[in-house]
Amino acid sequence: MGNALRALNSDEIASDGPLDAAVFCRLAADNGATRTELIKDIGALVSQKLSPSELRGMLDAAIDAALASGQVTASRNRFQLAPPGLEIAKAHLGCQNVPNDWATIRDVRLVATALGLSDIGDRRAKQLARPDGLRAAILQQAYQLSPRKCGSPAKLRSALAAIALERAFGNKLKSEFSSGKGLSARAGRVLAGQLARKPRDFGTDTRLIGALAAEACGSAQTDAASLRLAILRNAFGRRIDTALGKTKPQQQPRKADVPAAGTPPVSKPAAATRPDLPGFAKAVKAAAKQHGEGWPGNMKAFISHVWGSIQSNHPEWGVTEIEFKAMLAEAHRTGHIVLANADLRSKDKAKDVQESAINYKNTVWHYVRVDD
Repeated sequence: MGNALRALNSDEIASDGPLDAAVFCRLAADNGATRTELIKDIGALVSQKLSPSELRGMLDAAIDAALASGQVTASRNRFQLAPPGLEIAKAHLGCQNVPNDWATIRDVRLVATALGLSDIGDRRAKQLARPDGLRAAILQQAYQLSPRKCGSPAKLRSALAAIALERAFGNKLKSEFSSGKGLSARAGRVLAGQLARKPRDFGTDTRLIGALAAEACGSAQTDAASLRLAILRNAFGRRIDTALGKTKPQQQPRKADVPAAGTPPVSKPAAATRPDLPGFAKAVKAAAKQHGEGWPGNMKAFISHVWGSIQSNHPEWGVTEIEFKAMLAEAHRTGHIVLANADLRSKDKAKDVQESAINYKNTVWHYVRVDD
């Protein structure tokens, strides 16, 4: 994701204080807010960065500047936006009709701004208000996916599986798996699970998407409230760090190399060590020749045996068995190698057959055909 959960930009507000945007957005709610309410509501978003005294000092500076410029008015300890201040809030939130309540402003419009989606319409805003829509939006930004690839959990899972496959090939491949065809739902989910810090089968698409979304915004939990809080803390935290001179601009990371924002990147083998499709096929064919069984013209090698050779001969790839099988399926689909089914299954080969199985479309493969 890199900086997809971006900091709040100073050119979207009137002054350059790190909490100015938060103040304008909080005061945009009906009846504005008291100083106590500002401390409580904005403090929840920045408590990981500011002490109570630092928070009060920054809020006082933001309020004083807004009062002096005529963007905010005060009456009986309650602050409200004047027309110029309301226009600033609208510009920051990306909408002409600002929600009436702070909860909606915070959970939908501020989150959209932090995700780089501040110009979304009301329909998209309603989607973002739902837990599944929020998780999809997080992963859309994290992995630079088009909205149409996030239209359903199945589509999103397929798109994530395609990214995992691209990463397996060192980001040298543009796969068609994102069309939703090819690997079974379970195989695609397991492949997409390779994007997690601790790769595993999450069991369902919902759990997969929730876990990856949580990692992408640095949340320990997958529920919507925790995700929103993490997103906003990331965004305001970076703005505070920038204002205090604690951070320096960073180069944008590649989407498949850094799947999570706000947290250290996962240690992965360098992309340069991963093979492209022709190089992978060449290595597979060489390994298959070492383990070929059958007769001339019909030599085949169990996929599990080929995998063992690849592990021994190419440890620098850092490829998991799940990735390897998905790479085989892609190499077969593109005609670089030929896979085959074990039609005759003897009991003494049962273990090899089971360990070699790759489910793809309406068939199961167990062998790599050996070139004559």
